[in-house]
Amino acid sequence: MNRPVDGPGPWRSAWRRLRRRPSALLGLGVVALFVAMALLAPWLVAQDPIAASWSAIRKPPSAAHWLGTDEIGRDVLARVVWGSRASLLAGVVAVSISLGIGVPLGVLAGLAGGWVDGLVSRVTDAFLACPFLILAIALAAFLGPSLSNAMLAIGVSAAPIFVRLARAQVLQVRVEDYIEAARALGNPPLRIAIRHVLPNITAPLLVQATLAIASAVIAEASLSFLGLGQQPPAPSWGSMLNSAKNYVDNAPWMAIWPGAAIFALVLSFNLLGDGLRDALDPRQR
Repeated sequence: MNRPVDGPGPWRSAWRRLRRRPSALLGLGVVALFVAMALLAPWLVAQDPIAASWSAIRKPPSAAHWLGTDEIGRDVLARVVWGSRASLLAGVVAVSISLGIGVPLGVLAGLAGGWVDGLVSRVTDAFLACPFLILAIALAAFLGPSLSNAMLAIGVSAAPIFVRLARAQVLQVRVEDYIEAARALGNPPLRIAIRHVLPNITAPLLVQATLAIASAVIAEASLSFLGLGQQPPAPSWGSMLNSAKNYVDNAPWMAIWPGAAIFALVLSFNLLGDGLRDALDPRQR
């Protein structure tokens, strides 16, 4: 007797639905372009991003400097390319910290219930009562100005969002029949959480993580603009905007290109996140 042919897996079906969304593919392509630019920065630009040239101060775009130079003669193109490393690193690391803090606490609160759920929920509500960027600025100022401290501050500030999301998803999943069957078979709570709960709440967490990277990129640029993120002379889009604010009338290219890079990267992550949300929605299957 012939065996029935299994249909495509959920992730393959999600990829097929994602491919039918041009905006999501555009976002994915631009994100991949920025990732490649960050990884290949030493080979893409010949100029040193921190090398000053007093004979090339605030020069407009030319054959020698495609995007012009800044207030001390540094090549803007080289600084934009190398600055993508700080923004992407901050986004990925900060969201990883948020996931590492928020998901275990959310799963614990959802599965344990009782006073544990109440305690985690009240602490989460207290953090969410403070605006995300304000909390990140306060933590970064307390920890000290550096890129690593900025990533930690952003990650801790965004963690309550993942706590609430993970808890809400666990509350929906824990009443399913397969969870009750796993309990009836004597599986310990840790095994149930890892083997049965986490795989079934991954999709919304992935979508939120993609959108959170966009917020983390903006937060890193904001902290660098305020002098709390990447420290000069290391290139960062936020610090480039901070330097450019004094020369907008005379050298607008100093602000245009890092601003455009932030806009393109954040928009791309948002488009990708929206596409993933639609592709991973069970109602679309």
